[in-house]
Amino acid sequence: MSAYTIGVLAGDGIGPEITSAAMTVLKAAEKRSGYELFDWLELPVGKAAIERYGQPLPQMTKDALRGCSGWLMGPHDSASYPPVYKAERNPSGELRRSFDLYANIRPSRSLAGVNGLTKEADLVIFRENTEGFYSDRNMFAGAGEWQVTPDIVLSAGVFTRRAAERIADAAFRAARKRRKRVSIVHKANVIKLGFGLFLETCYEVSKQYPDVAVDDFHIDAAAAHLVRHAHRFDVILTTNMFGDILSDLTGELVGGIGLAPGLNAGDEWAMAQAAHGSAPDIAGTGAANPTGLILSATMLLDWLGERHSDRRAEKLGRVIDKAVFSALAGETRTPDLGGNASTAQFAEAIIAKLPV
Repeated sequence: MSAYTIGVLAGDGIGPEITSAAMTVLKAAEKRSGYELFDWLELPVGKAAIERYGQPLPQMTKDALRGCSGWLMGPHDSASYPPVYKAERNPSGELRRSFDLYANIRPSRSLAGVNGLTKEADLVIFRENTEGFYSDRNMFAGAGEWQVTPDIVLSAGVFTRRAAERIADAAFRAARKRRKRVSIVHKANVIKLGFGLFLETCYEVSKQYPDVAVDDFHIDAAAAHLVRHAHRFDVILTTNMFGDILSDLTGELVGGIGLAPGLNAGDEWAMAQAAHGSAPDIAGTGAANPTGLILSATMLLDWLGERHSDRRAEKLGRVIDKAVFSALAGETRTPDLGGNASTAQFAEAIIAKLPV
């Protein structure tokens, strides 16, 4: 009997192509391992859902996801949705808020065979995922912005001790399994109360982890240090907007945003979602690099394994992870990495590296 029902949200643009590639790799790895881990549940989201159900994220999709152990989400192209939907939270933001996926975890690793701007990076960003300066999701109802005159707009940032405590705890727990260093990124020198509360709370949580070293950086200094010294960072702990920005930076440093994985995790569910967008300019051409979403899926496997004490899921994630890195070091490459392989061909190259 399968252990986990995995929801599949293909999304827009290149989403269906990379989601299909990720499922193909996971199914092949599952078959070769002899495990029976997954049932797959494909659900409507994005433009296809608008056309059929009149909503980019139908209630039926949200209801079905509550019965899933986790899910894969392809990128969405909410910028191209009809104007009536642009005032709403986009599908990703709505899922993060509805399911309380408070930790956005985005690793960046230098990869053999990939010509990144840095060769020694191995870090992970823990981004608080529910509040901060993201005005579409930091209020109970409505958005945290007000246009008080035609020429004046106020945008609210929300910082709570509870949110800082739980993302800090997740970051320090992860650091214990890595190189035991957490760097807090903030702007408490200017936004003294909001970022001050975040910084103070993170340091309070650090006292529960005396074996983990901790330091902190202003956001501007952190960005500069990452460009020159990314290899010195282990776990970066930061707020919503800063984490979003820094993870794109670190993704480019190691070879490109198409390689950048991510996991949105809460206490009950997790959503594998690559850091990149829907790339509508190459949608349907077969040129998209599926690496980011496939590595996101391995993060989901690791999360499932830890949450359910399931070594099979953890082992399968490691096997796929190793196969991806081995394939990237080979000659089969998608156009963003200087090759001419299609999305499906690169997925097959990964499968060829799986143990028989």
